[in-house]
Amino acid sequence: QVRLVESGGGLVQAGGSLRLSCAASGRQFSSYAMGWFRRPPGKEREFVAAAIDWSGRGMFYADSVKGRFTISKDNAKNTVYLQMNSLKPEDTAVYYCAAELGGLGFRSVGDYNYWGQGTQVTVSS
Repeated sequence: QVRLVESGGGLVQAGGSLRLSCAASGRQFSSYAMGWFRRPPGKEREFVAAAIDWSGRGMFYADSVKGRFTISKDNAKNTVYLQMNSLKPEDTAVYYCAAELGGLGFRSVGDYNYWGQGTQVTVSS
């Protein structure tokens, strides 16, 4: 019912910035909570950020990215963004966009109903 397509990944030097986009198709985009996850090489998928504005709970971030990453949601464009500043080699991962409707949580993979196919972010030294 909901299709998510990520874009904006690429290769960047440490200290640089990237902005990821997640274009959504489907009904009632503004009613969904949106999240960003990432899978570093050799590790499991982990929580990065979530936008829960539709429930009035605001924006949430993993401790590892707090102060450097910003999630935003543009309902008019059906698009979610992840602005990534001061990138570190440890941020290298495949980044995934996810969406949920009516869920009780937002930090676990199982909390989300829909997923994009991911976009690669590589941060070099």
